[in-house]
Amino acid sequence: MNAPGLSQASQAWQDAQLALMALQVDPVRLGGIWLRASHGPVRDNWLQLLKDSTLKTYRVPGQVDDERLLGGMDLAATLQTGRVIHQPGLLAQAHGGVIVLPMAERLPSKVTAHIAQAQDCGQVHATHAHITSPAQFSVIALDESEEDEASAAVTLTERLGLWLDLRAISMAESDAKLETLGDVELQEAIALLKQMETSHEQVEALCQTALALGVDSLRAPLMALRLACVCAALEGRDAVEQSDLQLAARLVLGPRATRMPAQPDDEQDPPPEEPEEPPPEEEPQNEPPEPPPEDEQEPEPPQEALEDVLLAAAIASLPPKLLDRLLMGKASTKAAHGLGNSGQAKTSKLRGRPLTPRPGKPSAGARLHVLATLVNAAPKQRIRQNAPGSGRVVIRSDDFHVQRYAQQTPSCLIFALDASGSAAQHRLAEAKGAVELLLEQSYARRDSVCVIGFRLAGAQVLLPPTRSLVRAKRALGGLPGGGGTPLASGIQAALVQAQMLHRAGSTPMLVILSDGRANVSLAGTGGRTQAREDAQACAQQWCLSGYPSLWIDTAPQPEPQAQTLANLMGANYFPMPYVQAQRMAAVVQDLSAQVRRP
Repeated sequence: MNAPGLSQASQAWQDAQLALMALQVDPVRLGGIWLRASHGPVRDNWLQLLKDSTLKTYRVPGQVDDERLLGGMDLAATLQTGRVIHQPGLLAQAHGGVIVLPMAERLPSKVTAHIAQAQDCGQVHATHAHITSPAQFSVIALDESEEDEASAAVTLTERLGLWLDLRAISMAESDAKLETLGDVELQEAIALLKQMETSHEQVEALCQTALALGVDSLRAPLMALRLACVCAALEGRDAVEQSDLQLAARLVLGPRATRMPAQPDDEQDPPPEEPEEPPPEEEPQNEPPEPPPEDEQEPEPPQEALEDVLLAAAIASLPPKLLDRLLMGKASTKAAHGLGNSGQAKTSKLRGRPLTPRPGKPSAGARLHVLATLVNAAPKQRIRQNAPGSGRVVIRSDDFHVQRYAQQTPSCLIFALDASGSAAQHRLAEAKGAVELLLEQSYARRDSVCVIGFRLAGAQVLLPPTRSLVRAKRALGGLPGGGGTPLASGIQAALVQAQMLHRAGSTPMLVILSDGRANVSLAGTGGRTQAREDAQACAQQWCLSGYPSLWIDTAPQPEPQAQTLANLMGANYFPMPYVQAQRMAAVVQDLSAQVRRP
């Protein structure tokens, strides 16, 4: 099935069509396909092949509710008959078919969990033929995310055997289409798949390949083995060969690689050669020596291990820029998953994203959820009605359900900058760069930034909460440096701003850049002892407020006073002797991600 001489993009397109054929043969055990492609003609061509195949597709929207997805009560039939009538959900209706998830990268975690759980149950039942399951289906996740954006959830993609990336394929290359399997070919392949044979060495080779590539999930080698069996069945064989294992390793294990495989050390010194002993002197003989047996005349070269063959095939399909992502670590993933989020999530009664209704009374601004109330009252109508068939629905107070909403609050980053001392100019320059970096991303995250500078005898709000990059540059550019360190005034001013933001419905987060060496009290007078006590008292007040905070120590060495104040505030302490805008922005993004995490 591998066509030599194809370009990388043409090979990827041929693999995408082969994956679709394999899904026709065994959709449940292969799990499905994670298709990364932008919305355009290339993806449309592949989806047209899916439509022309024998697979039945069911499209599941991202904002589907639990009742439509999992099934629930048929309200009209229940009220008419007086007994509970259930209606199947989309997952039950997709039995034996394929669920298509458009924009899988934005799929809510609750929907992802339901699909993953139902798919696991279906695969378990598919393994045991004597058990039937109402939900045995495959999943095709359409992912439109870019490299710097959050992709589909791992809980979903881990269960999909085939990972395809069509983003580098041109429209001209996607015009070369293969014919999907017909009914007769499909039945022949399924019959061969039922009697497919594999060896213990083949299973061990796939596991060793997955281990060398850093694939930790046990689902991956199982799916690779299943794909090898499907490929052998498509070729008309009843046993798996090496070419089938190579193709499975390239399509299943290669895209999942998380590390570069270790290369054998070829530069080791060879073992010292033992001195050859001179052969013993023998008496000359006139008879010619006997020729060696035919078996030993030309020994065959040793065959390459099956693990090495599969590893070489998997290396050919390693994810692009894998080495760059390994060097960057998880920072890019955290930043990507932070995009598009806002502040803390809170439950609202009037606006936001609808949640599952809960029992309650429609009072204090809560709205009655009519449908949930009727669903709760419908099964009890036969007991409550004195005259059956009267057509009236009897509803009691314990049937009431109220509507709830999840609302994301905007967040604001409060920067408290220590503008005192001889090194203030350098710290402010780095802080300006960090604020500008955060402001560039604030529109996508709906964040705002507030800047407070403290020096001489007090603190000053340089920049009220805003997203304007021009105003931030203008306010920071006019801040002078030098003088004392009124640290207590800076913390107090930040607390006042945080309380104002909280009353306005925002989530405040404080970032302090200081070495913690306070020498100016709240009254504006000098004295390190009083200044330290005032700073500790203000830090405790901040801790009682419960707002998240981060302390970035700008001293040349980690300062114990700064660490003590950070502990009193309940802040995350981060020593940064050489402040860099990029590093500080990354740390603040991690703080924002912790606040947004439900």
